[in-house]
Amino acid sequence: MSSLPTSPDEPYIVVDVDAPVTSPSEYRRVAMATMVGTTIEWYDFFIYANVAGLLFGKLFFSGLGEWAQLAAFATVGVSFFFRPAGAIAMGYVGDRWGRRIVLVLTLGLMGLATTLVGLLPTAEQIGVAAPLLLILLRCAQGFSAGGEWGGAAMLAVEHAPPGQRGKFGAYPQIGVPAGMLLAMLFLTVLAMTQTKEQFDAWGWRIPFIFSIVLVFIGQWIRSRIAESPVFEELKEAREHATAPQKELLKTHPKEVLLAAGSFIGNNAVGYMLVGGFVIGSAAAGGLARSSVLNWALISAAVWGVTTMLGAIWSDKIGRVRVYKIGYIITALWLYPMFWLIREGIDTQNAMLIGVGLIVMGIPLGLNYGPQSAMFAEMFPARIRLSGVSLAYAIGAVFGGAFAPTIAEYLTKRTGDITSVAWYLIPVTLVSLACVFFIKDRSQEPLHTMSGH
Repeated sequence: MSSLPTSPDEPYIVVDVDAPVTSPSEYRRVAMATMVGTTIEWYDFFIYANVAGLLFGKLFFSGLGEWAQLAAFATVGVSFFFRPAGAIAMGYVGDRWGRRIVLVLTLGLMGLATTLVGLLPTAEQIGVAAPLLLILLRCAQGFSAGGEWGGAAMLAVEHAPPGQRGKFGAYPQIGVPAGMLLAMLFLTVLAMTQTKEQFDAWGWRIPFIFSIVLVFIGQWIRSRIAESPVFEELKEAREHATAPQKELLKTHPKEVLLAAGSFIGNNAVGYMLVGGFVIGSAAAGGLARSSVLNWALISAAVWGVTTMLGAIWSDKIGRVRVYKIGYIITALWLYPMFWLIREGIDTQNAMLIGVGLIVMGIPLGLNYGPQSAMFAEMFPARIRLSGVSLAYAIGAVFGGAFAPTIAEYLTKRTGDITSVAWYLIPVTLVSLACVFFIKDRSQEPLHTMSGH
């Protein structure tokens, strides 16, 4: 049975209902749809970040001289400020009309923006209009990314069988390292089949334009899944709900801030892997681009495996405990990782860089795998998508938005890449502190959670 709110400000409460039932075949379709769609979404994002680290300074910001590369990294960060807008807009759509429509809208927007980047003229061809158009398309990518994750994560978690929310919530999470893996693989193939001159001249456009093919595949897969059963239970309540964000900020501001804070460390450190900084620094230091990309591929695979393992582990021992372990390892490994990167560049030994990145993939997975389930468990179903999307977007702004830019600035200022570790360690400890204030609800039934 359910009880409707007597006023717009009163949380909707669901009690004494049977757990939603989903067929095994539907479980498989949901897992595939949330993983594949997120993989495509983040393939687009990582292609941009890595090509920006390699080329966009020269192609779009050459007039800025030695600061051209810094400007290119800044375009990676500027899109993050549009993530909260995407989170708010898609959170409203998802809490009013369903999780599935959010997946369709955001994937289409991301794919269109990415394809247009691949067709964009350079600054040499159209002048200042080129970087302005690039930034505009980057903002569209940010808006899309801000809304996509919440829809995919909640669809997966709300379909999950009892006791497996962490595992099912990990499928959209795996889409991130999988997207990175696909992007790195594409760039590796191009590096092996093209000369540097060919890639710099036109080859970099191919992975962007190819995105449109992936979008059609993703949309077809996502069109075959059912709406979240938890969301379907709230049909009557949705008729009375007009402003999920207003209710969210009035009743759950603490949860939004804690969830966002728990994410900034993982996001900032993760962008050392995926934001183009390490690959760009290694290439600038004289290492072969293909050799660094090969090691990045392996680190992405490790990250994907530990993401699923961390999520499954969180179903057994709790999300909060897994998070704490992951952040402690991250804080301890940050300086050794950057020391290995510095030594790898100095000695022209890509394997040292690879070891640093591969080991870091382990705690990144531990802090990323349980995230969907932990965030979902922090908010009632009626405002859940708005809550998790906004928290994720805020965490991304303060975590990864300008992590590559800050890292580039610190390296230029100090002449030592290990200085980046002293920026990331405090960020990681802030996230660890936030986790201590999050209540673990991994053993509570998701469909009966109300205003906590």
